[in-house]
Amino acid sequence: MTAVEANFDGLIGPTHNYGGLSFGNIASDKNRGAASSPLGAVIEGLGKAKALADAGLVQGILPPHARPDTDYLRQLGFSGSDKAVLDAAWKKAPALVRNVYSASPMWAANAATVSPSADTQDGRLHFTPANLVTTLHRSIEGKATQNALERVFPGHNFAVHAPLPAQSTFADEGAANHVRLCGEHGGPGVEIFVYGREGSEAWDGRFPARQTRESFEAIARAHGLDPVRCVFIRQSQDAIDAGAFHNDVVCVGTLNTLFFHEKAFADRETALADIRAAAKGLFDPVFIEVPEDDVPIRDAISSYLFNSQLLDMPDADRLMLNAPIECEETDSTREFCQTLVNGNGSIGHVNYVDVRQSMRNGGGPACLRLRVVLTEAERDAVNSSCLLGDEQFARLTEWARRHYRETLHPDDLGDPALMDESRAALDELTRLLSLGSDFYPFQR
Repeated sequence: MTAVEANFDGLIGPTHNYGGLSFGNIASDKNRGAASSPLGAVIEGLGKAKALADAGLVQGILPPHARPDTDYLRQLGFSGSDKAVLDAAWKKAPALVRNVYSASPMWAANAATVSPSADTQDGRLHFTPANLVTTLHRSIEGKATQNALERVFPGHNFAVHAPLPAQSTFADEGAANHVRLCGEHGGPGVEIFVYGREGSEAWDGRFPARQTRESFEAIARAHGLDPVRCVFIRQSQDAIDAGAFHNDVVCVGTLNTLFFHEKAFADRETALADIRAAAKGLFDPVFIEVPEDDVPIRDAISSYLFNSQLLDMPDADRLMLNAPIECEETDSTREFCQTLVNGNGSIGHVNYVDVRQSMRNGGGPACLRLRVVLTEAERDAVNSSCLLGDEQFARLTEWARRHYRETLHPDDLGDPALMDESRAALDELTRLLSLGSDFYPFQR
């Protein structure tokens, strides 16, 4: 069946700030407390998405979540009106306010794990929103993500599951730890689930192992996947301790090609053998391994080489790597990218894109998108207002310029006007994206 791999980017919200909330994310920690530009961030993100739409790819948008999450503060003992709750929390527990103001849903690679209809027993496209229980600011996202996916992907073609139980045994970070390889997007594929730890094991790493094997096993069952076509691979502790808090910081793949760092997996030989075995009879996997001697893992992580989008471009016979501009500015990654282009392998073009506002908070081009393989019928069933074309791009750009601040400092989160500004922006956005007048909690 004919299908395409679409990218649904997280629309960056009006409270984008550098709160430094993500332990194990080196860039997030490094830029803690710096001033951000919400307007600059959303313009960068929309620009990246529009460039791919202009190139002929299917490009969608996922809405930001309502911030601040005042209902969460109420669960923690604050009471009164939303403004009273926010004011009291800012005075007594400002760290909590920084968490409920986080714009982290912008990193849509963590929104959900997605299985195309070609892989599932019931022939539907399945989504399981990530519970993100490892970090406080992201653990509040799951239900809102489920609601968003149900509005963007409505109807019988799609199955949107609830997040897994919010418990450490089932810690789940979504598609950032999931890769699908295939011969063609509409054909059956191999789903690769990369985990950091077993649910019950004691972990002694420098940084947390955020994904468990048990969570991915549960998702594979819920999505009705063929066990023969599922591969479970352990991420190396070396990679996690170096700052690869998700597998997509050291690995990316599409079609039959897996592009990864030498230190990505705990047992490289077994991992590649298992992928070959799962792909037998479907396609021949192509592995592009980046040696530590060519690109030290510290360079791979600081430049986010592997947090690039690996794209099957229309009318191209080789894949394109849509890489952050930091890869061009880092000697080892720039030279390796040139080697790729000069060779005759799967990757024939590298494009450098500026998403510095996201990069400073620890998210590259791949973090900003959720990949969704769509058949023609499934594409027709998607909420069309969430697909990006010329007119919608112009509307969203104009909307952002009216509502977003040029500069935001983490200390500005105590400004009561910020909540009103954010809600005004999101209330209008629900009309632009045809999400319904009851989409956000403050609208109900």
